[in-house]
Amino acid sequence: MTDANTATTGADWGAWQESWDRQQEWYMPDREERFTIMLDVVEALVGTAPRVLDLACGTGSITARLLTRFPQAVSTGVDLDPALLAIAEGTFAGDERVTFVTADLKDPQWPALLPYDSYDAVLTATALHWLHSDPLAALYGRVAELVRAGGVFMNADHMIDDSTPRINAAERAQRHARMDRARTAGALDWAEWWQLAAKDPVLAGPTARRFEIYGEHADGDTPSAAWHARVLREQGFSEARPVWSSPSDTLLLALK
Repeated sequence: MTDANTATTGADWGAWQESWDRQQEWYMPDREERFTIMLDVVEALVGTAPRVLDLACGTGSITARLLTRFPQAVSTGVDLDPALLAIAEGTFAGDERVTFVTADLKDPQWPALLPYDSYDAVLTATALHWLHSDPLAALYGRVAELVRAGGVFMNADHMIDDSTPRINAAERAQRHARMDRARTAGALDWAEWWQLAAKDPVLAGPTARRFEIYGEHADGDTPSAAWHARVLREQGFSEARPVWSSPSDTLLLALK
């Protein structure tokens, strides 16, 4: 099943995936380490043939790494972004292990669009920070209903601890200095990547629709890891805690 209504031919999807990865790594040089730990936890808790929901999947970054490591896995990617979904659909065209669904995660009815009622693991990365705390808590409740007993939810994202302002400021200054050096060496930032997408004959239309939906950029409250763990327990998970962190990001694990 696919529901993005976008063309999936006529573009070099591998090149777009590579370009997206490089752009994301400009912000998060330890991005691959996060993915490795995420899949380590999947293997430890739900095995090597999981049914996975790739939440706010974007171009399918998690799904690509999931299927490379666990060929018997199946993945449902859900997102609203028509441009990123076009890249994802083009990349995984013909792969029966993968399904993509277009849905707005702020709509309470989005789980009804999924092909399965439950999942072994729900995984997401660098995607939910655009939600404010109240809708994010509500989303966590719906995710808890989709995860089977003994299953897992993992969110790798910016989780800011406001109780450490000097540490936060020093980390931000160092990170931005590194990013400035990478820009000098030719790295693309978010805005420049989208400018390229808008000029591509296949992605121009989906990119225009994407900006109609989201605007330039949206940022939510980015609460602390402690907030995420507490809310996930309140919403139906039995255990929740960080399993990896960098100075700016956290991988939060919740067990049903």
